[in-house]
Amino acid sequence: MARNIKVELSRQMPLEKQEIELVERKGIGHPDSIADGLAEAVSQALCREYVDRCGVVLHHNTDETQIVAGRSYPAFGGGEVVSPIYVLLVGRATKEFDGMHIPTDTTALQAAREYLRETVLNLDVERNVILDCKLGEGSSDLRDVFHRKIPGANDTSFGVGFAPFSETERIVYHAEHELMNLRTKIPAIGEDTKVMGMRDGDKITLVIACAMVGRHIDDLDHYISITEGLRDRMADLACEYTDREVGVLINTADDLNSKSVFMTVTGTSAEMGDDGSVGRGNRCNGLITPNRPMSMEATSGKNPINHVGKIYNLLSNKIAFEAAESVDGIEEIYIRILSEIGKPIDQPLVADAQIVSADGANVNTITSEVEAIIDRSLENITDITKLVTQGKLSTF
Repeated sequence: MARNIKVELSRQMPLEKQEIELVERKGIGHPDSIADGLAEAVSQALCREYVDRCGVVLHHNTDETQIVAGRSYPAFGGGEVVSPIYVLLVGRATKEFDGMHIPTDTTALQAAREYLRETVLNLDVERNVILDCKLGEGSSDLRDVFHRKIPGANDTSFGVGFAPFSETERIVYHAEHELMNLRTKIPAIGEDTKVMGMRDGDKITLVIACAMVGRHIDDLDHYISITEGLRDRMADLACEYTDREVGVLINTADDLNSKSVFMTVTGTSAEMGDDGSVGRGNRCNGLITPNRPMSMEATSGKNPINHVGKIYNLLSNKIAFEAAESVDGIEEIYIRILSEIGKPIDQPLVADAQIVSADGANVNTITSEVEAIIDRSLENITDITKLVTQGKLSTF
């Protein structure tokens, strides 16, 4: 059966030629990102448990995880959390299959503890976090859906993707990753970061919020020294991706005169007033990009078998990057895939590519090659499921 694939040329101005560009990335310790990470960690743990016990992944969705902030008193050289962070793992899971009881809640709690320990390095999970699990029962009528070779779409929904990243997008994406890499050398760096990039013409400004961990900072002078060093390192990193002028600002809300600075006990502001929810942060490509089309679907925690809100967003980005890297003449490409509830996920209602072509590009060649990439990707759509369950695709 032929798929409904459309490839069309777009006359829009390429992003790099637009005057204003905004890009954001919430770091892995931002409360919204923690919620995303927990939801996905629990989903992957359930997938493994289902396969080990039943031979297949069963229905589940864990994409409603919520974080309620605690209360803390940070201080140079220490500080303490006086009211713990509350984490509610909530969603749906299949708890019984062919007479077999599956320990979904204990599996979820273990996965959540392990994720927090590995991600927020200065967080005492036993002392500073309350973990609560309220997974409801999965729908029994979805058993047949999960056993099909090609599952039917759970909803009428769409996924979007684009490629390549602009210079500003690459800088923002890699700046947060570099901060996390620096933790081994600078333990004062907390995981709760946010990198906001603005390009105004040919000037890029990075505004970075980076939580600092008080136990690793001696005094205000030490704090200032660390943040100034980070500012210089981020400026150097930006130069690896652009020849444009770059300015970097870090922790601009600090009031040094009153010693009011972005300091934490654990490395995340979830300890002192910032709540978190799945889907309020980065899209599945790791960025928040108001200059680009985006889906508002929460990718993290949705089941990787038939939930098109997850599968189509991941697939759209995969298609876009493959096309941008392998097809000559593509300046920008945007992918949109729309499902039809109940229909096989490899047969979307439409899979559409919008292409901004380079001057002199062979449009016919671009069209045929992009169509082939989309068709092949849909034919192998279950590869997305495998990659997700193996933890090889990031969802935020």
